[in-house]
Amino acid sequence: MNESDRSVETVNTDKNVEIAVEKDKKYFACDICGKKFCEKQFLKKHIHIHKKEKLHSCAVCEKRFSQRCDLFVHLRTHTNEKPYSCDVCQKDFSHKGSLNEHLRTHTNERPFSCDVCQKDFSYKSSFNRHIRTHTNEKPFSCDVCRKGFSLKSHLNVHLRTHTNEKPYSCDVCHKDFSRKSHLNVHYRTYGKPNHGAAEIVATPL
Repeated sequence: MNESDRSVETVNTDKNVEIAVEKDKKYFACDICGKKFCEKQFLKKHIHIHKKEKLHSCAVCEKRFSQRCDLFVHLRTHTNEKPYSCDVCQKDFSHKGSLNEHLRTHTNERPFSCDVCQKDFSYKSSFNRHIRTHTNEKPFSCDVCRKGFSLKSHLNVHLRTHTNEKPYSCDVCHKDFSRKSHLNVHYRTYGKPNHGAAEIVATPL
């Protein structure tokens, strides 16, 4: 076969690599999004994304994943394996993406920029949270009263108004609070903000 009998196309595999494909070779196309694959096994793997089939299960916590590689990454949360290390401060990470994000703390790189106010961010998650301040999007909703929140952490705090959970306790009088900020305000009644019993006992009378 000479060079004219072959063509090179970018095929949408998970690895996103260029594969040499014969002109008359049969493609396997996704009925949902139309993406084409040179091998049927790649199509089957891709279909799981649409079907959200989670065929791979964690033997420890039974959490399921659609991709086997995602399961392997998840297992590190149980083994505490951290194969990616920062060359600057030697801090270790279980995910390569986490290492890449961490490196920006050393380089001060901020690749995510807000089109509205031009504020820059090092992390995409921080950027996404910031965007909601402009759009007023509230994707996190309370199942009890349907109140919406822009941040999941705000929803978690709100849920305590329904459950009466008070996870923050005063070291001095053992009074409980639903919010850490309320506990800090309470500590000021002892004359030392944000401090516990050990420091208060040491205060001269």
